[in-house]
Amino acid sequence: MEFRKRTIRDVDVTGKIVLVRVDYNVPMKDGKVVEDMRIRASLPTINYLLDNGARKIVLISHLGRPDGEVKPEFSLEAAAGQLSALLPEKFVTFINETTGTKVKNAVNILPDGGIIMLENLRFSPAEEENSEDFAREIVEATGAELFVQDGFAVIHRAHASTDAIARILPAVAGFLVEKEVSSLEGAITDPEHPLLVIIGGAKVEDKAPMIEKFLPIADKIAVGGKIAADGYNATDDRIYVAEDFAEDENGAKLDIGDKSTDKIIEMINEAKTIVWNGTLGMVEDERFAKSSLLIAEAIGRSDAMTIVGGGDTTGFVESVLKDEPGLTFSLVSTGGGASLELLSGKELPGFEVLRNR
Repeated sequence: MEFRKRTIRDVDVTGKIVLVRVDYNVPMKDGKVVEDMRIRASLPTINYLLDNGARKIVLISHLGRPDGEVKPEFSLEAAAGQLSALLPEKFVTFINETTGTKVKNAVNILPDGGIIMLENLRFSPAEEENSEDFAREIVEATGAELFVQDGFAVIHRAHASTDAIARILPAVAGFLVEKEVSSLEGAITDPEHPLLVIIGGAKVEDKAPMIEKFLPIADKIAVGGKIAADGYNATDDRIYVAEDFAEDENGAKLDIGDKSTDKIIEMINEAKTIVWNGTLGMVEDERFAKSSLLIAEAIGRSDAMTIVGGGDTTGFVESVLKDEPGLTFSLVSTGGGASLELLSGKELPGFEVLRNR
């Protein structure tokens, strides 16, 4: 299936100032980046722009939820430093503003081939308000001539940096957005069968639309997590709901049990396409991470097309990969809400606004 939006391959970036929306909403501790998966995920797009003659690259992102106020603990300076470390031949200039004269001057003096990172967009309430004025101020301060949307994790939001800017500048997708959308849409429209969908997490209202979306096409749907513990009612014999659980000292069902885990692993071993969204237990407590770990290992050793989505699931799989780097996954999505909404059949405003082919 052809990708329906234009990407950076479809435009001439030579000599242009390119504004790139990345997602550097990364875990931080004591002012340092704890996990840089999302920063690393932006490298293919950044390197392509550098290799193809982009004059200057301006990166914009948010971090955390500062609620429209300047809060130093949510500064992107550490993320800019981590990006510099990942690009040893480039120094990423950080500017603690998003608009105005300081940004304009910094871009003007930036050498050709340089990269600049602006401060947290959400330090201004105008970002989440999808303010056209704020978007225009960013464009004017940076002198940007092209907008590249590469922050997959935010394209389900209609914010200034995902919607308004894309209506002002020519707007195309970066490689991360292309990869994530293509993989996730492909799992819905043209999967190789047998297709197994594994659903976990805590909120049935969040996952029910995804189950309904996949029910006509999936060969098996396995439901675990708190959804199963709370007694999810299967409406089809293709839906398997976990039947035994590991409990804490108070009798709370905090992980699926060995019998259920074994049955899901059998499904994994038979599948050609696997979509996993939602951990199957309370993985922050290692006593109740057993089933999720075993299932992550089984998926990571599978020869199937494997897609992992959901913020908690992605973070868990990343932690597993640190200990077991030999596991492989076709896609570990950077977008929690975005991947869930796409897999549930919802439109993503920050994607739909991009230019069609």
